[in-house]
Amino acid sequence: MFRRLGWFIGLNYKSGTSKRCDEKLGPARVKPMAMLDTMREIAIYIHRFHNLDLFQQGWYQLKITVRWEDSEYASLGTPARVVQYEAPDLGSDDIHGVWKIDDTENSFSTQPFRIKYARQDIRLSMMISFNLSLGHEGPSASAVILKFELMYAPLMENRSDLQASLDACSAAIHEFRIPPKALLGLHSYCPVYFDAFHSVLVDASVHVSQLKAGPYASSLKVSSDSHDANDVSGGRIDGLCQVTSQVTAVDMKHVLLVKSFLVARDTLLEELQKLSKAVDQTIDLTDFTSKMDDIKLFSSILQMDPATADGGVSGQGKPRNGLEKTNGILDFQSDKLLRTLLLDDLLNIFNTLGDQVSYLWSIFLQFHRANKTRLLQFLRDTWAKDRRTEWSIWMVYSKVEMPHHYISSGAEESSHHGVKRVSTLWKLPDDTAQAAATLAELHRRSIAQMRMNNRSIQDLQIFGDPLRIPIVIVERVMNAPRRTFSENSYLRNLDLIDSPLLNSGPSSDTRNIPSSSSPQPKGRELKIVVFVHGFQGHHLDLRLVRNQWLLIDSKIDFLMSEANEDKTSGDFREMGLRLAEEVVAFIRKKLDKVARSGVVRDIKLSFVGHSIGNVIIRTALAESTMKPYLRYLYTYISISGPHLGYLFSTNSLFNSGLWLLKKLKNTQCIHQLTFTDDPDLYNTFFYKLCKQKTLENFKHIILLSSPQDGYVPYHSARIELCPAASVDISKKGRVLLEMLNDCLDQIRAPSSDRRVFMRCDVNFDTSSYGKNLNTFIGRAAHIEFLESDVFAKFIMWSFPELFR
Repeated sequence: MFRRLGWFIGLNYKSGTSKRCDEKLGPARVKPMAMLDTMREIAIYIHRFHNLDLFQQGWYQLKITVRWEDSEYASLGTPARVVQYEAPDLGSDDIHGVWKIDDTENSFSTQPFRIKYARQDIRLSMMISFNLSLGHEGPSASAVILKFELMYAPLMENRSDLQASLDACSAAIHEFRIPPKALLGLHSYCPVYFDAFHSVLVDASVHVSQLKAGPYASSLKVSSDSHDANDVSGGRIDGLCQVTSQVTAVDMKHVLLVKSFLVARDTLLEELQKLSKAVDQTIDLTDFTSKMDDIKLFSSILQMDPATADGGVSGQGKPRNGLEKTNGILDFQSDKLLRTLLLDDLLNIFNTLGDQVSYLWSIFLQFHRANKTRLLQFLRDTWAKDRRTEWSIWMVYSKVEMPHHYISSGAEESSHHGVKRVSTLWKLPDDTAQAAATLAELHRRSIAQMRMNNRSIQDLQIFGDPLRIPIVIVERVMNAPRRTFSENSYLRNLDLIDSPLLNSGPSSDTRNIPSSSSPQPKGRELKIVVFVHGFQGHHLDLRLVRNQWLLIDSKIDFLMSEANEDKTSGDFREMGLRLAEEVVAFIRKKLDKVARSGVVRDIKLSFVGHSIGNVIIRTALAESTMKPYLRYLYTYISISGPHLGYLFSTNSLFNSGLWLLKKLKNTQCIHQLTFTDDPDLYNTFFYKLCKQKTLENFKHIILLSSPQDGYVPYHSARIELCPAASVDISKKGRVLLEMLNDCLDQIRAPSSDRRVFMRCDVNFDTSSYGKNLNTFIGRAAHIEFLESDVFAKFIMWSFPELFR
């Protein structure tokens, strides 16, 4: 053929010069070798677009692209097919146009849809698959980047310009990395949550498999002084002794491609069996597995080995040539195996495995279409269970015992109430905040040495720059025996106290609330979460934490408290009363709404507070109007709350600011925080608040603090012993220690369920703050709690049972 065409030029590998293939070489000297072409198919199912908290109404659209991560494979994936497996549940006014594929940038875009209100659901119900070609380069060591873009256009009367407006720019981007190990087979839930200003949830799932793209021919030339043509025509790799290292490298890649097909087939088969079991729908693969005989598939290779000329096997199905099977896969990296491969056999094995994988992939696509809802739920549950493991890179866990005794300065004098005080057995570092910050920094340095190498999809909002992610130190406080007023008498409890809670009967204004002692009727469980902002805050300050809670449990009813907005400079008692009235009115409204259509089975009332919002929450819980609802308290999250006030605050610059507020504006709540609201410390607001039973009814208590937060004393946010107070024998030290004991006693108090008490230290990456006043006085970390949701994501998804 080459002689007839007259254009083939070979390379003389000895001399390095080119010359035309002559009559002496002939066709026998030119061996067309089959090159094996593969691709990755990435199927992306877009099930639902859920608006959590978009700031603007308008037209939105999802745009998706797929590309290789490394520059060596810098090609974009090609959209291969689109399946609309259900009709979109949009009215004629809420949808415009159809989905489209842009051949220029190889992107796929959903049809534009209109967002009108918060928590709106758009069922898109479509699948788009992308093909990424590998060619004959062998298995890729590169990852794949999956990019979602949120396109936005304002409402406009002329819809003819809508698509052009949407194409102008993207409002937000969320990227994921599919690591190389996952490219041989993956089935994963993939929630797309863009950013703090575009809080939406796109329910998506990603499915990946390696497929055969089909063989093609490439001509290889052997030098004129090579061995006899029969050596070449035999096709054995070890017979091509004069072939250059370039040819050998190509063949090695082919062998690795065959090995990757074995992994892809076994992975896909295993996943199919697992998915069918999960949704209780059998997939009949008996005929397929009965014909899937690897020993028969590679019999020609085994027969070619002189040690196994009879082609037999020994032992438990092991080849006699010593090629052991690992997890059912022959070791293609064995030198003995590589020396015996035939090109024709390699091509045959490649085609057989490629057909097997294609068959299993088509079975999966059909199975998914028939069981899409249950498969999505299973993949979502699996994803949720894996979060704690995956995000444990940035989390440090520990357990500590709550002290058994009164915590004291060591003095033996009597307290204000005449109770003898027992000296503490705790030995505290000189600066607990600095010790916590040092521990976090050491952990951050260790992350820099880690290699992220797994089969899970990596969210690049987290994995994109791992050193910028907050370190969360979770300290589980194990409950100690409850303290009594006798020095040596203690009520010995379990690790997590499990005693019946004595509830007062429901009052007349709560007749719709079920009694905790009555049989539980069928009906709705009313779950209410109240979010309370801090000093001079806004009712939406905690929206990021709220959105994370909604992702875990979409059935919660939330109240973003507005009762004290622009009113946080007054008396805490007035702020607490306003919050209590607001919460009671909200609960009654929800109860009346449920009563019109059913019965309330139970109530779970949770609170989240930031800064002095936590003081307002505890003050509200002490109000008489809240008493009928205390038995329904569930989870309490305190974000940097000054529970012990500002006694022993070490931030002199911030203390100076507090002094100015008191002197210039006579801010009452600042007087209360700094214990200057009364000459007698035992008559101050904070001392009396700690005597109130404001914490003991919660089932779960989580205290979030940060050693970088200079606005709230570290010990006050954590409700723990202050090193300075532990050696202070003055009245000031005694007051703080009594307040601390009173708070810890409430946490020790019996509850109807097992109580969880955790302290979580959040250590932000301060390198991005720069050197400014906010960083210097500690305000940056205090506000970072409101501007970042990564810490909340880590804690909530690591302990989801506390938020459901």
